[in-house]
Amino acid sequence: MEDILTFNTIEQLLLIATAILLIIQTIYYLGIYNRIHVRSRAVEHENINFSEELPPITVIICAREEVENLRHNLLSVLEQDYPEFEVIVINDGNTDESEDYLVLLSEKYPNLYHSFVPESSRYISRKKLAITLGIKASKYDWLVFTEANCKPDSDQWLRTIARNFTPSTQIVLGYSGYERGKKMLHKKVAFDNLFHSMRYLGYALAGKPYIGIGRNMAYRKELFYEQKGFSAYLNLQRGDDDLFINKVTTRENTRVETDSNSIVRMEPVSGFRDWQEEKIGYVSTSRYYKGTQRYLSGMETTTRLLFYVAWIATLTIGIVNQHWVVAGAAFVAFGIRYTTQAIIINRTARDLAEQRRYYITLPLYDLMQPLQSFRWKLFYLFRKKRNFMRK
Repeated sequence: MEDILTFNTIEQLLLIATAILLIIQTIYYLGIYNRIHVRSRAVEHENINFSEELPPITVIICAREEVENLRHNLLSVLEQDYPEFEVIVINDGNTDESEDYLVLLSEKYPNLYHSFVPESSRYISRKKLAITLGIKASKYDWLVFTEANCKPDSDQWLRTIARNFTPSTQIVLGYSGYERGKKMLHKKVAFDNLFHSMRYLGYALAGKPYIGIGRNMAYRKELFYEQKGFSAYLNLQRGDDDLFINKVTTRENTRVETDSNSIVRMEPVSGFRDWQEEKIGYVSTSRYYKGTQRYLSGMETTTRLLFYVAWIATLTIGIVNQHWVVAGAAFVAFGIRYTTQAIIINRTARDLAEQRRYYITLPLYDLMQPLQSFRWKLFYLFRKKRNFMRK
């Protein structure tokens, strides 16, 4: 019995390292990634206060030669069950099809307005210019942002977002998911999107907001003007959503909405390269984030990889030395982390009306994600930096 409970120095170090990494990972899951589920339960028990007022809203959509996306998604925005709102579509492109379609729709929907980004525009990213044009054309203080490839899951989308428009609130962050796809790429992207949302929305719900995603968010017009728009990072192509929110968000002025009626959906990515460019684009702006959340997220990713390394090493040493207590301890550590993950990720997926569940594939996606993140960073390092600057 004494021999079974006697460990050599390497075994002791590996067991201690595995235990410490397991504790750190558990803290992240219970303290950050479980926040969406905790909020959902709080809403069910009516423990969150919402505004009963429904102020007028301006919905701003930027489209770049996306007539098919507009045909597929715009009607779901225009037919929202909301008393007073306008929809402004800023078309960035030179195709007449989008313009013709918007003109046709505006005859039926008088609250639809549209404009375009001049082809001659220079010295500012066209996306930022499009958003700025939309904001300047807006009539109302509350601005809701989405994109042409996004479709609200419900006609209660605006109502659900608007219930967070309390007097002290200036920013509302929502969730955007993917429609179910069949390919392996679609499954991988859907998991990555879910986990990333659990992270940044989880931090916001923990009182430490740091970014927003322009597919589903709202903020006050006065906040945009107070910050002089995007003037702080006009030199960058990106940053119209994450960097702007990172600059203005606080614990007091930001709320999160994750009700199933508040969700918008995108069609599955068409190809790996499109997803890759999106991820590299966010890498290019993440280096400018203020606050510790960026580093805390990096710590979670690092400890995740280290946990797998420590777990494999502990299991291997235990088997090689035929020290089954060590090998068993490795299995127990993996089981605790896997069970915690599976419960939190899958019930959050259910709360967000996601159709997929992650059990057998969870360890694979869990390990692939930080490796992919490292890959995006490498790609960014070897890209010409002017590719991410304004043109």
